[in-house]
Amino acid sequence: MAVYTEVTDEELRAFLETYDIGSLMSYRGIAEGVENSNFMLHTDKGAFILTLYEKRVAEEELPFFLGLMNHLASRGIECPTPVKDREGQLYSRLAGRAAAIISFLEGIWIRRPQPRHCVEVGRALAGMHIAGADFELTRKNALDVDGWRPLFESCRDGIEAYQSGLAEELDNELTLLARDWPRDLPSGVIHADLFPDNVFFIGDRLSGLIDFYFACNDAFAYDLGVCINAWCFEDDGSFNITKARGLLQSYTQVRPLEASELAALPLLARGAAMRFLLTRLYDLINHPPGAFVKPKNPKEYLARLRFHRGVSSPAGYGLDA
Repeated sequence: MAVYTEVTDEELRAFLETYDIGSLMSYRGIAEGVENSNFMLHTDKGAFILTLYEKRVAEEELPFFLGLMNHLASRGIECPTPVKDREGQLYSRLAGRAAAIISFLEGIWIRRPQPRHCVEVGRALAGMHIAGADFELTRKNALDVDGWRPLFESCRDGIEAYQSGLAEELDNELTLLARDWPRDLPSGVIHADLFPDNVFFIGDRLSGLIDFYFACNDAFAYDLGVCINAWCFEDDGSFNITKARGLLQSYTQVRPLEASELAALPLLARGAAMRFLLTRLYDLINHPPGAFVKPKNPKEYLARLRFHRGVSSPAGYGLDA
């Protein structure tokens, strides 16, 4: 179970007294998720999510994350929204952690996405990019191209022990990415982590986007690169160009891509694969014994990185330039 901080009944009831969400009827830990401790709350006024923010979410960044959710919801984007306490605050403290209560979003995430789901994701991502244009707060992407080299160096020896020759391969790749990375693409608020488990569906209808705790300011097309990696590869590692075409075409119907974004897309997808490869390697190498959450397989993203090296234009993703 992905609950890192336990909460006693007494602590929880005292915490809930500072909110106007009704009387607690039941609660349970939520097994999914790897970043925070999450609980499902049921009160006589409805269902809510209680989140305790663990080490990867800095408390000083919560105004950005929680404020962004409120902003997007006000612009018509389906997403969870933080519930203010009786003093009008979006978060407070519980069991020694910053904590917030978030509205419950109906739906389930799709374990085996189909092209029709990718179409929905592309449309929703473009809508989110447009809706965030006038959000006043900003946050640097801590895991952008400038952050990959330090992350790599922090676990270089462990990477080489994991697979002989991999450290040299990634060293060379990072040098190329840093040299060629585009710095002047259209930018704004991006999700940066829009994997299938962060998108809810009711039937084939996308019902909402969740988990904005990697959201930041960066290139919109980089967010598309993340989604290509997250949605368009099959379990056997093969690339599904039909999924990619649907995702990209539906995105461009809402927010057309500039020529510079189209030209950069293969490199951006390659960089996104590097980002998730490095964080997976880091988590595997530094995995504490007995931890609840099993590290994700880095080799999936090594294969995707190598695939993107062979793509020279958007046509490789099913989109004509």
